[in-house]
Formats: sequence, C-alpha cells, structure tokens
Amino acid sequence: MSETEKGTAESENLRIGRQIRDLRKAKKITLTTMAEKIDRSVGYVSQVERGVSALPIPVLQKICEVLGVQISWFFHADNEAPMDELNYIVRNDARRSLNFSGTGIREELLSPRLSDQIQMILTTFAPQAGSTESRERKGEEAGFIQSGMLELGVGEKRFLLQAGDSFSLTGEEPHWVRNPSDDQECVVVWTIVGGGY
Repeated sequence: MSETEKGTAESENLRIGRQIRDLRKAKKITLTTMAEKIDRSVGYVSQVERGVSALPIPVLQKICEVLGVQISWFFHADNEAPMDELNYIVRNDARRSLNFSGTGIREELLSPRLSDQIQMILTTFAPQAGSTESRERKGEEAGFIQSGMLELGVGEKRFLLQAGDSFSLTGEEPHWVRNPSDDQECVVVWTIVGGGY
C-alpha cells in the first residue's frame, strides 16, 4: 500500500468512526451497550470510533443493525453529480465509496439513490481480502465477477467463481466471500434488492 493510499484509508477510517460515534450518541447508545450487541470489547468500539482499528464488513453490518441504518448510510462521494443527473446517472468520478481499511475491501455505490429498492455496488477485493465469517443480508442479492476469482460460501457449500461467472443469493442462508488469490484483485458487481445494504 502506497503512502497516499494509506493516508486515504486512515482518513476514511476516521470519517466512518466519527459517523458511528455521532449516530451512537444521538441514539443514546453507550459504548458498553454497542460492544455487547456487536460481541466486541469496549476498547475495540472506541478504537473504531477514533479511526484506529480496522472495520470488517460483518462488524460494520452489526453496528448498522444496532444504529438502525444501512451500510450505504456511510458511503460518500468525492465529487458531486450535476443536478440534472442526480437521480439518474452515476459518473465514474462521482461514485460514493466506502473503504474498509485494514480489510483490503473497497466498495463503490453504482446506484444514483440510496433509497431505491435496487442497489448496485462495485466491490474490489485486494488479494486474500474477505472473510469466511458468515453474514446475512435482508433481501435478495446477486453478483457478477468482473475480474479475478471469488470464493463464495453458502451454508456448508463452497464455490470458486472466475471472471464472467455470476451468482444469486436469497438472503435466507448465511454466506461469506473472499478473494483466494495471492496476487490478483477481484472485482464484483453486486445487485441488491429490497434495500438490504
């Protein structure tokens, strides 16, 4: 990771951590309660809020459940879209993004609105990024492997997907995803139905 990428990741950690802290305080949830509900230590939650600790997707999902928001709430854009395109178009340089620093995962929102029933997400997994820790989303989702390889676990089953492959999940079974490659990124385009992100 270059110094520029490291600086960007640290800035992103701090931005997300502050949003978590502000929302937690606004909802009058204590650090202790948050830690208990996400099955982590108070120290870890404090470090996340200060932008010091890595925040894997399954942990952020648990935090979102406690806070009553979707992960997409944390996405932000570097550039603003022109007003006449705002609800229809997402330009490459105006995507809302979310870096999961320390995890090797970057997600970009391809949908123009967070409130839609269908959302599209572009996820880039660094080599070996991802987790075999199961997660569940409410609603259906599907993915298309744009490049690289993706290992997908659904229940007790494991699948190895290559560029050009696609998959669909009902949301009724826990699943996990990871990039098994030692030297190649994996890029996945997700479609999520029902505002489950």
